[in-house]
Amino acid sequence: MTVFAQLPAQELFRLPAGVETRWASPENPKGERGAGGQENAGRKGRPAVPVKAGASLTLAEVTGSSGTVRRIWATLSDRSPQMLRSLKLEMFWDGAATPAVSAPFGDFFGAGLGRVVPFQSALFASPEGRSFNCYVPMPFRKGMRIVLTNESGKDLEAIFYDVDYTLGDPHGDDVLYFHAIWRRQRPTELQKDFEVLPKITGRGRYLGANFSVMADQKTYQKTWWGEGEVKVYLDGDAALPTLNGTGTEDYIGTGYGQGAYSHLYQGCPVADQEHMRFSFYRLHVPDPVYFRREARVTIQQIGWRGADAVGAMRKTGQTIYKAGPGLVVKPEWEENLFERRDDWAATAYFYLDRAENGLPRLAPASERAAGFE
Repeated sequence: MTVFAQLPAQELFRLPAGVETRWASPENPKGERGAGGQENAGRKGRPAVPVKAGASLTLAEVTGSSGTVRRIWATLSDRSPQMLRSLKLEMFWDGAATPAVSAPFGDFFGAGLGRVVPFQSALFASPEGRSFNCYVPMPFRKGMRIVLTNESGKDLEAIFYDVDYTLGDPHGDDVLYFHAIWRRQRPTELQKDFEVLPKITGRGRYLGANFSVMADQKTYQKTWWGEGEVKVYLDGDAALPTLNGTGTEDYIGTGYGQGAYSHLYQGCPVADQEHMRFSFYRLHVPDPVYFRREARVTIQQIGWRGADAVGAMRKTGQTIYKAGPGLVVKPEWEENLFERRDDWAATAYFYLDRAENGLPRLAPASERAAGFE
């Protein structure tokens, strides 16, 4: 199954044998044949449903069939940062006991700081900053279940949603399961790279990540935080990685800092220079990152600023360390790179040859949403 290449023209008018289309929505939650629009005589009787505090809602479920989730769309009555971080989205493949996808609702769809702004990428979008769209193909062999849990402590009045999928898709041995994991470190540790994707084992493909950064202005003022390099450790890499980037803004295709933009495979939808908060993404679609045994992805926390800023930071009583081996105090006259500790979070997307990934469960809502006030 070709999921990322441009679709050849003939595939648009080719009818695959044995494959059927389904939509799961509040009007037909189970995606059953001939069962949509039963309320209010079919005149839009149930376009949305509430999710009480502490309750879970199954958005879509299939048992006893192969298939592929093709698209997910939703919009919410409450799109506040606290709600978007406190809603938990989980996806289970083939009856697995643990979720392959476990992430805050907003972060999964690209709203990394709980801020919904217009953007468009190859796999996620919010056309006018009021909705959540995902186009990642998600194959399953025996069934699937997608669950939303409200951990915010208050009721969600309404979620409107569609989960669009097909049934009966034939999946060969080379077809992988989709996974996503969210992590946050508040703050990161000096000279210890933030793990975007902890070590996973198996065969697969790292698909990319959506990042969010809340820079520490108290310590570092408005200095640049994004000199850290992305490192991808593959198939036995130990101290040193096989894949090594050159800086945060370089990794997402820009340079010398980053403003707000969105492109197919890379972007920065939120670049709040006043509050030093940034949300950005990189999707490895045309440049695949494959692994055969294991993978791990990290990003460094390194800043840059001139001597004037270093002196100003030191006057506030802060100790600034040079970027490099050991923790060496940065001379006041020296500009260039220095070590940082900031608030980082990331949702990593990947495919794996198994339905469960063995990674730690999602942090509690109180930890996910802390510091948004």
